[in-house]
Amino acid sequence: MMMAHGIDLLIEFFYLAASALFILSLKWMSSPKSARHGVWAGEIGMALAIVGTLLYRGPGGAVLHYRWIFIGLVLGSIVGVPLGRVAMTAVPQRTALSHAFGAFCVTLVGIAHYYSEVPDLPRFTMAVLSAEVILGSLTFTGSLMAAGKLQEILPQRPITYRGANVVNLGILGVAVAFAIYLITNPGHTAFFPFIVALPLAFGVLMIIPIGGADMPTVISLLNSYAGLSAAAMGFVLNSKLLIIAGALDGSSGFILSVIMSKAMNRSFTNVLFGAFGQVQASAAGAAEQRTVRSATPEEAAGILSAANKVVIVPGYGMAVAQAQHKVRELFDSLSRRGVDVKFGIHPVAGRMPGHMNVLLAEADIPYDRLLDLDEINADFPQTDVALIIGANDVTNPAARDDKASPIYGMPILDVDKARTVMVIKRGMSPGFAGIDNPLYYLDRTLMLFGDAKAFVGDIVRELSGSHH
Repeated sequence: MMMAHGIDLLIEFFYLAASALFILSLKWMSSPKSARHGVWAGEIGMALAIVGTLLYRGPGGAVLHYRWIFIGLVLGSIVGVPLGRVAMTAVPQRTALSHAFGAFCVTLVGIAHYYSEVPDLPRFTMAVLSAEVILGSLTFTGSLMAAGKLQEILPQRPITYRGANVVNLGILGVAVAFAIYLITNPGHTAFFPFIVALPLAFGVLMIIPIGGADMPTVISLLNSYAGLSAAAMGFVLNSKLLIIAGALDGSSGFILSVIMSKAMNRSFTNVLFGAFGQVQASAAGAAEQRTVRSATPEEAAGILSAANKVVIVPGYGMAVAQAQHKVRELFDSLSRRGVDVKFGIHPVAGRMPGHMNVLLAEADIPYDRLLDLDEINADFPQTDVALIIGANDVTNPAARDDKASPIYGMPILDVDKARTVMVIKRGMSPGFAGIDNPLYYLDRTLMLFGDAKAFVGDIVRELSGSHH
């Protein structure tokens, strides 16, 4: 008896320590300087939570079936290790898959708990169990769809049809209605499959109309849903640790979604129901009537070497080309010449929150050189060269100047205020938002056509050659 009491105390200690480490992990992850500590705190916290769970004795002191747990751990590791070895460009879709797997787990636990406890489920438990299953189901299929769009297995552009929002919300509404009925009548098991199947369909239909430009916000929102479903599972299983961890995940994902919506001057309803990202036909036609000025790597190197202040603006094109290490070489080469080089980072550049920061940190570019939109915009009028590497919509002056533009009001990096603008881009195709960029036709803009990694490498070689 004393031994069992001691194990219970140890489990509580592990759970308390894990909860504290999860909170510290989020706190430390908010700054690049302490992010590594945050990762370690999260991993140690999760390890303590797992050990505490493995020490648990079920009702009446029943021993856990460790054989099945071990099989699950082995199978999970076999699947998880290869999934973890992805290129930095694939991190967004890898993150979406993590949300899908977590939500699937929550849904399965909810289903198992319902059928094992019915009809003796208190109303509160049935209510949070319904929330757990509905959120888990829609997050599972929604995350799979988001991963498919990010991996370009599915179309990037919104897929819409007349009355789509009414149909989608109607499906979710019916699922909620069944859940409300089951709260008062949990024994009517015939209705339970509907609160699983309908949200699964809603998750698919929710993501289909959303374009690639909105994926960063969608990923953080799905992260929030996954966390909230885990918190609901914590109430169902009476696990304080799950409640705390899920609430942290849910609230941080929601706050991040709010921040990113503000960064695009968009509301949640517009992101989720606006079908943003369809190609603008008029813009495509206008592109044919205007001319652009292009430059060679030699000319670009000459302009950069004569500059005093340079701001580099990375975008998804840099990620696709895996150009971050060449960008680091360019940074080093210009810095050796006494050029003041900074990086302007837009909150929604790339495909997930912090995508550019992660790539540049991987290339060991100093943190103090990475400035966000609010910090860097005042510098552009005094900047000799703004070098844009694969960024499009986040540098589009139409968002600031053209009230008729679909992206009007979205905060942008004011690169057009620099003395010279150079844009590394494969071609003149529009960005994720499907909107032409008037920046490319300005007299002060030079287009550097080609693969970002190769072009930056050519510039570095030119700078090294002229330096020697």
